Amino acid sequence: MLFQTLDAKKECVAYYLNGEFHYDEPNQELTKTWDYTPSLGNHKPELARIYCGGKTLTEVCPLQYKTMWEKIKEKLHAFRKSFASSKLNLDEVCLYELLPEPFLFELYDLKNEITKHVFETYSRPQNYDHIASVVELLGDIKQHPVKVNLNPIRHKLGSTRGRNFMDRVSRVKKVCGYNPWGTITGRLAGTPGTFPILTLDKEFRGCLSPQNDWYIELDYNAAEVRTLLALSGETQPQEDIHAWNVQNIYDSKTTRDEAKTKIFAWLYSKRSNQRAEKYYNKSQVLEKYWDGHNVTTDFKREIKDVDNHHALNYIIQSTTVDMVHEQAYKIYNILKGKKSHIAFLIHDAVYIDLAEEDRYELLKVLDIFKKTRYGIYKVNVSAGKTLGAMKELRL
Repeated sequence: MLFQTLDAKKECVAYYLNGEFHYDEPNQELTKTWDYTPSLGNHKPELARIYCGGKTLTEVCPLQYKTMWEKIKEKLHAFRKSFASSKLNLDEVCLYELLPEPFLFELYDLKNEITKHVFETYSRPQNYDHIASVVELLGDIKQHPVKVNLNPIRHKLGSTRGRNFMDRVSRVKKVCGYNPWGTITGRLAGTPGTFPILTLDKEFRGCLSPQNDWYIELDYNAAEVRTLLALSGETQPQEDIHAWNVQNIYDSKTTRDEAKTKIFAWLYSKRSNQRAEKYYNKSQVLEKYWDGHNVTTDFKREIKDVDNHHALNYIIQSTTVDMVHEQAYKIYNILKGKKSHIAFLIHDAVYIDLAEEDRYELLKVLDIFKKTRYGIYKVNVSAGKTLGAMKELRL
C-alpha cells in the first residue's frame, strides 16, 4: 500500500493514496512511502529514501519519467516563487492548500511511481532500522525553531567575521536541518538554508536561547577514546578517561592535558605504544571490523573501499556517531508529549531545550544517555540560559 504525505509539517496531516486525498493520519495498512515526515505521527512505514541511501527523487527517477519529473519540478518552483513574491510564509501554511488540485494529482502520482521504482530496484539496508530512528529524530528536531537573538552578541558583530555571521543567519530558516547521509561515517552534515548549528563559532553561541527555560548539554567524556576501549573488550572507567590513562598508561608526572594530547596523537597514528595497546587493541579492532576492503560496524553500517590508513578512524568515528544517535533517540522517546525536547545535536553532544516543569525528568534522561550498549560512559552535563553561557551542572 503505497502512499505519500502532502506536507512535512507536523500539523499538516494529509496523504495521497490511489488517486485520492485523505485528511487524517495514515493507518497501519499503508506500508510504503518516499520519506519520513512528522505528520506520520506514530505510523512507521518503510521509507524508500533509506533504501536508496539518501538519494533525491531526481537522482533515482527512472529514465522514462525524467522529462515529466523535471517539468513538475519547474512548475513547483514557479509556484513557490509566486508565493514568496506574495509574502506568503510557507512555514505557517500547509502547501497542499495553496497548490491547484490537478497539479497535486500530477505530482503525487509521479512521486508514487518513483517510490515504487526504488522499492523494486534497491535492497533493504542492513542498518535500516537504525537509520529510520535517526531520520525520525532529525525530523522532530527540525520541527522546533531555534530562538535567535543577536542583541547579547551585538558587540561582536562589528568585525568582518561578525558581519559575515549576521548576514548568513539573516538568510536561513531558524531551524536545525541535518543530512544523515552527508558523510560516509554517519556524522551529520547541515542542510543548506537552515541554521548552521554544526559550524556555529563559539564566539557567537550567545545568540541562541531556549524556547523553554534552559539548555541542557549532555556530552560524553572522550567518546571516541571510550569507543575504542569498548571495542577492545575493556570495561569503561567511571572517572575521566584521560585521568584514567595517566594512571594506567603514562607515568604520574604526566598531566591530564598531556595524556589527552598523547592518546589522540597515538590513536590514529602507526606509532607503537605497548602500554596503550594493552587496553586499546587497535589491531584486534581492525581485524574484527575491517576485511581489508570494507568496514562493517556493530550498527551494520558498511563503508566500502577503505584503505588501511582510514580504516580505524572510520570504525571508531562511525561506531561513536551511531551510538550517540541511538542514545539520543531514546531521549527523544522519553520527552515525547512533554514541553521539553531535543533542540539540536552537535557532533557527540545532545542539547535539550528543558522546560522547568520537566526538570525532574533530567536524572532519568541522564541515566538513559550514559547506559550505552558499550557500557556506562561518563557524561558531562552543562546548563545555561543561552548556548554561550553553559556552565557545568552536577547531578
